[in-house]
Amino acid sequence: MEIFRKQTHIDFIGTRRLPIALSIVLVIATIVILFTRGLNFGLDFTGGTLVELSYAEPVQVAPIRKQLADAGLADTVVQHFGTSRDVMVRIPVRKDSDTSTLSNRVIEILRQNVGDRLVTSHPGKAQQCASNENKIADCQIQVRRVEFVGPQVGEELTQQGGLAMLYTLIAVLFYVMFRFEWRFAVGAIIAISHDVLLTFGFFSLLQLEFSLSVLAAILAVLGYSLNDTIVVFDRIRENFRKMRKVATVEIMNTSINQTLSRTIITSSTTMLTVLALFFLGGEIIHGFSVALMVGIVVGTYSSIYVATPAVLAMGISREDMVPVKKEGADGSSP
Repeated sequence: MEIFRKQTHIDFIGTRRLPIALSIVLVIATIVILFTRGLNFGLDFTGGTLVELSYAEPVQVAPIRKQLADAGLADTVVQHFGTSRDVMVRIPVRKDSDTSTLSNRVIEILRQNVGDRLVTSHPGKAQQCASNENKIADCQIQVRRVEFVGPQVGEELTQQGGLAMLYTLIAVLFYVMFRFEWRFAVGAIIAISHDVLLTFGFFSLLQLEFSLSVLAAILAVLGYSLNDTIVVFDRIRENFRKMRKVATVEIMNTSINQTLSRTIITSSTTMLTVLALFFLGGEIIHGFSVALMVGIVVGTYSSIYVATPAVLAMGISREDMVPVKKEGADGSSP
């Protein structure tokens, strides 16, 4: 632990221009990606039917998509999850079919063609599957989950999710403004907005499913990023009062270096926990853990290279942190 007791002397603020330029490029790229690709909203937001199937043998999703398209379900989304034997089928809301009819139709279509067009290994067994009409146990498709969300519920969740993030940002603004100073509040908002936007961009770029659990993870990222930023801000405020003959840039550099060991330890232990969730938690919380991993990385980065430089750029000074005593305010009674 001796390494964490030694204070580092890294010139974070002096080298801030390159990270700031990188952040600007990433933010612009994220905005472009969000407008061009959008988010891959899950059924929680879009509404529709979700069917999770487990095959006895590894399968390819392209033939499954073709099967469903030939049967009049061309707008379905088919993808692997977990292993190459597990398939998720998502069908948008249809006015002409209810959820039970639609899910049963999908399962029936896929079971009719579970033979050699889908199974990618054991071709002999594939022929048996096709000829014996799925009576062989190893060729059966197991239905793992069927879920339905109405379009009105999905629309309400989208609105409520957006409002939750907006209210969180407003609460953060007032909290930091009350505890520190308005420049720190703006810097904190810039940092956490940067973190949230990049997390959105990551999900949009890879087209990972954006569900309610991912939204919950992003709200957790807000809290994590804010906590890391507040620790740095608190040390900056203390050093403004202690280091009275030191320039503002040096005060900020010293503050970041003093809290660096704490930041590394906190980020590392949190990341280990999230990695355990990612690898051992199963598919249900896969998106949740991915959002947290991205949030931890960008949150740690932004507390050093986004929040503090933003406060510096707004012209923070010692007088803002240590107000000059007003003339005549000597504490005597009038």
